[in-house]
Amino acid sequence: MSKLPTLAQSDFSTCELSDALLKLGVPHGGHIPDIHRISPRPNSNSDSKGSTSVRLCGPAYTVRLVLASEHDAPKLPQGHHFVDLAPDGSVVFISAPPGAQNAVWGGLMTAGAQARGVLGAIVSGRVRDSAEHRAAGFAAFARGTSTVGQAPFTRAAEVQVPVTVNVDAQRRGGLPAVTVSPGDILVADDDGVVCVPKLLEQEVLRVAARGRQVDARCMKDIQSGIGVAESFRRHRGKL
Repeated sequence: MSKLPTLAQSDFSTCELSDALLKLGVPHGGHIPDIHRISPRPNSNSDSKGSTSVRLCGPAYTVRLVLASEHDAPKLPQGHHFVDLAPDGSVVFISAPPGAQNAVWGGLMTAGAQARGVLGAIVSGRVRDSAEHRAAGFAAFARGTSTVGQAPFTRAAEVQVPVTVNVDAQRRGGLPAVTVSPGDILVADDDGVVCVPKLLEQEVLRVAARGRQVDARCMKDIQSGIGVAESFRRHRGKL
């Protein structure tokens, strides 16, 4: 079986990747809910037709934050900042405490990340200094923004460990929790954020490619007036 290009070399959207993951039995489709693009601005990377093409994709460098009051939680070695430990070519993924309302990523962190060759940051939490990220052309995705910084509210506890987000949402009718492990492939675009387990990358690429072909046939039929239900009956099934 021939090896496909990597996800970073592909142009699959987060929606196509989630569809593929669901078909492979991943119950949440890799989707990390409620994280949206902060930077760059919409249309800042538009083509001649005015459409945007912002897509962040790369291996996860994970950061687990805790409340500053959690004195028993692990600590990074003294004198180390988690940004300074980020590998070149990685995507920083930060898991902040769910109730934290302070920002955990700011303009100085973006400057440090860019100096290290980091591709972007995805924050399960809040960021600030939005204008600075946009001015730098840095890809930043987050749940929201805040005017207050990290100290004295939260701190980094561990890096390059599995982190679990969207905990307990399933009990309220949401999706199952998602665990992001170091090296998993993170993809973010205007529809949201998807985590593809590294071990499933090649399978996801194959299933997503088949799914795109099926959707193209459906689109052709629908545009010709055949109808959505009939086009689905003709083309959609087990991929």
